[in-house]
Amino acid sequence: MSQIITFSDQAKLRLKEIMSSKEYQNASGVRISVKSGGCAGMTYEMNYVDQSIDGDEKIEVDGVNVFIDPKAIMYLLGTEMDYKTDKFTSSFVFNNPNETERCGCGESFKI
Repeated sequence: MSQIITFSDQAKLRLKEIMSSKEYQNASGVRISVKSGGCAGMTYEMNYVDQSIDGDEKIEVDGVNVFIDPKAIMYLLGTEMDYKTDKFTSSFVFNNPNETERCGCGESFKI
């Protein structure tokens, strides 16, 4: 079975940088979920967590634990998480081939 979500080299590097920072050194990993909201209907959510929640799918990404909310798996299949930096912002970006629509601001999506 292929991974639920893959990570670009830039995303892996940024996850490692964040998780090795003093602020997050006690966190056990990053949890990715999908929530209802935004103008297109759904939003990606990332949180730093002390422990996984029962049922989470665990993926190790270059030494960083990434936990996937089981309710988000069907929305994330085939997605690549990337990290983009431009002149004004930097953020994690989800490149999801299952999206049928994305809002103008890029914060929410529809499947």
